[in-house]
Amino acid sequence: MARPAAPISLGRPSPFPAAAVPDHPTLGYLRETLLFLALAGVLIPLLQRWRVNQTLGFIATGVLVGPHGLGLWADAQPWLAALTFPHPEAVASLAELGVLFLMFMIGLELSAERLWSLRRWVFGAGSAQVLASATVIGGLAFAFGNSPRVALLLGCTLALSSTAVVMQWMSERRTLATPLGQAGFSILMLQDLAVVPLLILVGVLADAAGAVPDLGASLASLGMALLRSALAIAAFALLGRRVLRPVLRHFAQQRAPDAFMALILLVTLGSAALTGALGLSLALGAFLAGLLLAETEFRHEVEVTVEPFKGLLMGLFFMSVGMGIDLGALARDPLWLPLSVLGLFAIKAAVVALVLRAGGLDWGRAAEGGLLLGQGGEFAFIVIGDALARGLIDAGLSQFMLLVVSLSLFATPFAARLGERLAQALDARAGARQPAATVDAAPPGALAGHVVIAGHGRIGQLVARLLTERDVPWTAVESDARRAAADHAAGLPVYYGNAARPELLRKLEAARATAIVITMDQPAAALHAVRAMRAACPHVPIYARSHDAEHARELRRAGATAVVPEALEAGLQIAARVLDTLGLGEAETTLVIARERERQMAALDG
Repeated sequence: MARPAAPISLGRPSPFPAAAVPDHPTLGYLRETLLFLALAGVLIPLLQRWRVNQTLGFIATGVLVGPHGLGLWADAQPWLAALTFPHPEAVASLAELGVLFLMFMIGLELSAERLWSLRRWVFGAGSAQVLASATVIGGLAFAFGNSPRVALLLGCTLALSSTAVVMQWMSERRTLATPLGQAGFSILMLQDLAVVPLLILVGVLADAAGAVPDLGASLASLGMALLRSALAIAAFALLGRRVLRPVLRHFAQQRAPDAFMALILLVTLGSAALTGALGLSLALGAFLAGLLLAETEFRHEVEVTVEPFKGLLMGLFFMSVGMGIDLGALARDPLWLPLSVLGLFAIKAAVVALVLRAGGLDWGRAAEGGLLLGQGGEFAFIVIGDALARGLIDAGLSQFMLLVVSLSLFATPFAARLGERLAQALDARAGARQPAATVDAAPPGALAGHVVIAGHGRIGQLVARLLTERDVPWTAVESDARRAAADHAAGLPVYYGNAARPELLRKLEAARATAIVITMDQPAAALHAVRAMRAACPHVPIYARSHDAEHARELRRAGATAVVPEALEAGLQIAARVLDTLGLGEAETTLVIARERERQMAALDG
């Protein structure tokens, strides 16, 4: 069989021979790096414009420009050498960083609040799906002659689906807020959590691979691995509370974005290095780092900071996966590969459909969800690559499994459309009509119909308190790290960040808000925030505080719906007290003040 992909070894020795790596002592793999950046610069806009899943796009590109694609003719056609990757191990190290950032972002998204809100589906349906799928797939793998250890590993690995592909599909179809969307999202969350024990399991199985099978020894080895993992998690929690939060707060107060970004990269890679030193997976450390930051006031700012790096490195990871795929193997094995892909979809679709039906969905939605989640997941590349590097599976089986997972990813759009048609047919047969998905509905666990408050100082706190008394949901962004930390520690939905950053506004679901309130002290910051919010949320009313009349006019021109000058309200309140002291009646005083307020506001609008 063809050689396997290298970028998924997670820090283990590369399976490629050293002689295959080109020697560039000064510039390293500069040509490969430049070629990838050029491809990414062209691919990402095109994929977004054509609404093609980026995961599939990068894998397909990797196949095309890899050693099993155009690279086959690079020696005969010298000009092709400049456009291909004849040595995919050249980008292996950078691609492994993409895996770490994938695990970090997953940990960052798995907040305790989100898990608890969907606990029935996450821990009930999600656990049932993973266990049932792993049992059936593992049993078949054992029946085909694989050892019990390998069968267990393949069953657990192939039980997971692709979060990247499925979430983009549901986002494009705007079905995340439907019952099926919530159920599918919850199952994917449990699968993401399951990667951590699966990576631990790979180490346990690899350690026991050369020993005489002994149930007691295997259980003892598993217990030691779990103990090391528990100690690592406890150490991370302790360091996070005692060290990480104060350090992040200090760098945030310095208002140095470059230092803050460097610290986040250090936390991610340092955590991976720490778990690696403990004999655990590097990906586990990155996952724990994200999980640790998920409950802090810096969560959204960290997401915005890491997002560009994650996108590029993830693209590199999936492209390198494509480079290791030899489509010639499909021609050499034209029967078992397609049958394996169909079998994977059949098993997982049946299991997921039964789980969704047991959870209360009708047969149409259950069948649609089963086909949507029937593919293999991107974590298979990580787990199988780690198992290959540890010697748990051989190169031939690794290549076969990677091809099965890759082909299942490419088959997902067709399976999903088949699921939609099957659901419609089942609905028509049952005489049922499923309510249409709300176009502007929010994804599970996201905000919608809330109020976004930019600036949680004295005025922002007053607005938030009045909204809380009337059970109106709100979330606030504060640029003062110390204040944001104190408010977040008190249990308030206050996050650190710059309200003028469009990426942060997307994390706060500002476009789905009922209203936006800007209460910041700095006039320039308030003006930038209004401009950014009006561009990102064209239909959401924006209410802003201004220092004086000129500032109010600038905010109105920038797009604020209404502006309240602080000096005007202070003057009107003083005037009302004076009139009251002079004996003017309450009703007449209120009328005089209201007329003057209207006159001043009309002047501002004019």
